Amino acid sequence: MRTETKSREETFAFAKGLGQQAKPGEVYALIGDLGVGKTVFTQGFAEGLGVGGYVNSPTFTILNSYEDGRLPLYHFDVYRIEDADEMEEIGYEDCLYGGGVCLIEWADRIRELLPETAVQITIEKDMNKGPDHRIITIDRNGI
Repeated sequence: MRTETKSREETFAFAKGLGQQAKPGEVYALIGDLGVGKTVFTQGFAEGLGVGGYVNSPTFTILNSYEDGRLPLYHFDVYRIEDADEMEEIGYEDCLYGGGVCLIEWADRIRELLPETAVQITIEKDMNKGPDHRIITIDRNGI
C-alpha cells in the first residue's frame, strides 16, 4: 500500500488510522531518513491507540513505553544502536513478542532481530511536490 500526504497533519491523521486498527503483538518497522516525519507518524499512531500525553522520540533512551492506551505501545528509536546485541540490554524481546504494539524508528539497523511478520513502513520526502509532501509505503510482507 502506498499513500501520499501533503502536510504534517495528514501524516499524523494517516498514522492515527493505523493505530486505531493495530492489534496486539504487531511490530511496525519505520524506515526513513532524518526529518522525514517518523516521529510525527509515531505521534499519530499513538493517538490512534488512545495514548494520552506527549509522545516524543526516545533517541537517547532507546525505548519509551506507553501503557495508557487500549494496547501498550513500545516506541523504539534505534538510531544510536551500533550493534544489534545492544538491544539485549533493554529487553527488546519482551516488547517485540508481548501483547503490546511495537513501533521502531530506524528499524533497518536491527533488521536481523525483527520478526518475519513485522510491517515495514517507509517514509520518504518528495521535495518536488513541497517540503511537507510525504510518500508512505506499507509492506505487510515483512522486513
